[in-house]
Amino acid sequence: MLEKITNTFSDVIRKLSGKSAISEKNIEETVERIKLALLDADVNVRVVRRFVNSTIEEAKGEKVLRAVDPGQQFIKIIADKIAAMLGDKKQDLQLKGPDTQSVILFAGLQGAGKTTAAAKLALRLKRGGRNPLLAACDLVRPAAVEQLCVLGEKTGVPVYREEAKDAAAAAKGALAYARKNGNDVVIIDTAGRLQIDAGMMGEIGRIKAAAPPDEILLVADAMTGQNAVDIAKAFDEQLGLTGVILTKFDSDARGGAALSLKSITGKPILFIGTGEKLEDLEPFHPDRIASRILGMGDVVSLVEKAQETISVEAAQKLQKKMATNQFTLQDMLEQIRQVKKMGSLQSLVEMMPVLAGQVREQDFDPAEMAREEAIILSMTDKERANYLIIGPSRRKRVALGSGTSVAEVHRLIRQFEKTRLTMKKMTKNKKMQAQFMRQFKPS
Repeated sequence: MLEKITNTFSDVIRKLSGKSAISEKNIEETVERIKLALLDADVNVRVVRRFVNSTIEEAKGEKVLRAVDPGQQFIKIIADKIAAMLGDKKQDLQLKGPDTQSVILFAGLQGAGKTTAAAKLALRLKRGGRNPLLAACDLVRPAAVEQLCVLGEKTGVPVYREEAKDAAAAAKGALAYARKNGNDVVIIDTAGRLQIDAGMMGEIGRIKAAAPPDEILLVADAMTGQNAVDIAKAFDEQLGLTGVILTKFDSDARGGAALSLKSITGKPILFIGTGEKLEDLEPFHPDRIASRILGMGDVVSLVEKAQETISVEAAQKLQKKMATNQFTLQDMLEQIRQVKKMGSLQSLVEMMPVLAGQVREQDFDPAEMAREEAIILSMTDKERANYLIIGPSRRKRVALGSGTSVAEVHRLIRQFEKTRLTMKKMTKNKKMQAQFMRQFKPS
């Protein structure tokens, strides 16, 4: 995610950190390097120009040049400017209360991931206590209705469909169905095209009139860079967008769309697609993404992900096992599975302040976790409970059963022993234990 631009910014931040003095020349050279990185990331030229001018103007003031820690002060200015480019503050959906019907209209080009994004948002709203309905109003693309029905079944969200070919009538019918069945949010999936045309705009305009929306969201592919900005401008002129969902954000190495959209269109990015799973739709936090871009990690999001997958009871149980040195290979297996639920290793590394911007995907083997899981699964319950009984013959059997080598089994056990030792040391540090448990307390 945004690896290319993060690498440049991380290097800039490292050079600035700890500087006891900064000159105007330092500022100009740093900003010039950032400017080239932003242009290379396909950020809109007007946005880059504004960033450069405002950063230089603020950084050359007494606030930085005469600061006690000028390096950190300059870094803060850069971080604030990047966050401002992204939208400053997180924006939420503006929906009516659960006792009143709300309508969300989806728009976008074909291939941007509109239908999947609609299902992801429906799942998110459902888990947030709402009762959504998906309305299949893409009557142009072959199998679009069937795709939405399949996704609805996976998420447990009902789908309204009509056999007629009038998308506006289908949208109106969805509203009536929702009122009758108590669905408080109707998400309308519409048809896209390979390019913006009068037919598409006319149809979505009729849908808007038939089912007046509270939110009109553009679904755009983050990897299309400035093209996503041009698409947003065109849709906004015709429909009046209220926000944007950027799909494939996890695959975007540059960040041009995210860094340009708010400044050029004035429309906030509300959500980002961070993977292929239906759970992989996250609220867009400009300050957190700015921190990731600068290679400074995102601890808040990391803790939130941990809270979603690890209960307070499980954390307390783990702490107790750590304190009594009873951590087993079965516990290790459970921890591997918990980490897998939190997302890819690369995405988790990007959130860690020490590792963000330092570790790239090629620096570790994502398949290693799968091998470790296979090795532990090939062990008996007794072996998982007491690793000391796993002698040479057992290691050979485990290697054969997991499709790995004896050396890999040996390496896993040695790694497990080191983990137990680290945990034992941690239990002696009461402050560290308190910090560990504090992460899992309800906010």
